Formats: sequence, structure tokens, C-alpha cells
Amino acid sequence: MPLLGTGDSVSGGKGRTNMISEIFMMATIEDIKAFAVKHFSSARGSHDWEHTQRVYNLCMHIGRVEGADLEVLEIAAYLHDVGRSYEDESKGTVCHAERGAEIACGLLEKYPISDKQKANIIHCIRSHRFRGNRQPETLEAKVLFDADKLDAIGAVGIGRAFLFAGEVGAKLHNPYINVEETEAYTEEDTGYREFKLKLSKIKDRMLTGEGKHMAQERHAFMEMFFQRFNEEYEGHK
Repeated sequence: MPLLGTGDSVSGGKGRTNMISEIFMMATIEDIKAFAVKHFSSARGSHDWEHTQRVYNLCMHIGRVEGADLEVLEIAAYLHDVGRSYEDESKGTVCHAERGAEIACGLLEKYPISDKQKANIIHCIRSHRFRGNRQPETLEAKVLFDADKLDAIGAVGIGRAFLFAGEVGAKLHNPYINVEETEAYTEEDTGYREFKLKLSKIKDRMLTGEGKHMAQERHAFMEMFFQRFNEEYEGHK
């Protein structure tokens, strides 16, 4: 009987410790979320807080399917675009992923997160950019990369592409020029240009099994949309 009682005590102690750890982590994530929200007070619609929320939802879905660390993903998803305003203000000369990683590095120091998780979160943020030079190496970084890219394609992606084009003053369409010779943040930075140069290539860059599956369906929708868009633009439909 005493041995059973001791075991129950040890088990109960571990349970309380785990519960306290979970409470601290929940509070930490909520605090980090509140910090992140403030960075989007004057954000453009194409990269606003709603984008972050959609990426968060995708991270949770893909992360559960792939067996990733959801705590790392929650924090990385909320912080992944906190450097976006710096890139927009510089018209692309500042990398928002690198700037965001720098911001996250300073922020995470004050929270009770393991060094391994902190390093992973920072890596996730630094390597999530499509045009970046950093390759996602951890499972969590691959999940965030896929989630962020999925929000750039499909019906939502098309909407965001045209929204961004409007933000930079681009024209509606430019089917008669070589998009490879156009520049970003100009009147030629159209939704169609974004599709040809970036969005059409995303399905081949996905890194997780679930991400690849979801990207195929979203890509098919974009192909259908832009075919119809071109036909209507030419007056054939």
C-alpha cells in the first residue's frame, strides 16, 4: 500500500507540473500573439493580420497531419510576418523574413521556452520566404513554409495577388509583355505577373505531404481562373 501511495503521489506531481507548464505556454503564446498583432496596425491588406490568421490555421492543420511541434508552429505562425512592414516601406530591399527573425530573437528571450524551441521558431521565420536564400530544415519550418505558400495560391491567392497589385498602383492586366522583364512594385506588377512568376511555381516547391496534396487542388483552380480571365480580357467570353 505505501508503494502504491508513493506512485500516486509521483504521478500526481508530474500531472500538476505538466498542467502548470501548459498554462504557462498558453499564456506565453497569447502574449506573443498580442505582440504580433501590433505590427499590423497599418499593414496593407495583402499581408495583414488576416493573412497571419489563415497561415496559423493552415499550420495547425498541416502540423497535426505531419506530427509537428504545434507549440513551435503557433508562435512561428504568429511572428512570421512581423517584419513585413520593413520590406514594404523599403519596396523590397529589406527581407521581411530576416527582419522578422531578428525581431523574434529579441522577443523570445523573455519567455520560458526551451533553447531548442526558440532556435526552431527563429529558423522557421527566417526560412519561410519563397524568394529567400534560406532552406527550411526542420519539420516545423517546412510546415510554416507550406502554410504561407498555400495562402498565396488558390482562390485566396488570386484575391491577394490583385489586392497587392492595387496597393502598388499596378494596372489590371499586362498579357502582351514579357513578365520576366518587368519589375516589382511598378505598374507592371499585376496579379497576372505574380501568377506567372511565382504562384504558378508554388505547387512544385511544397515540402510536406499534406502541403503538396492541398497545393495541387489550389493550383488547378488558378489555371482555370487565369485561362478564363484572359479569354474575358480578349472579349472571347
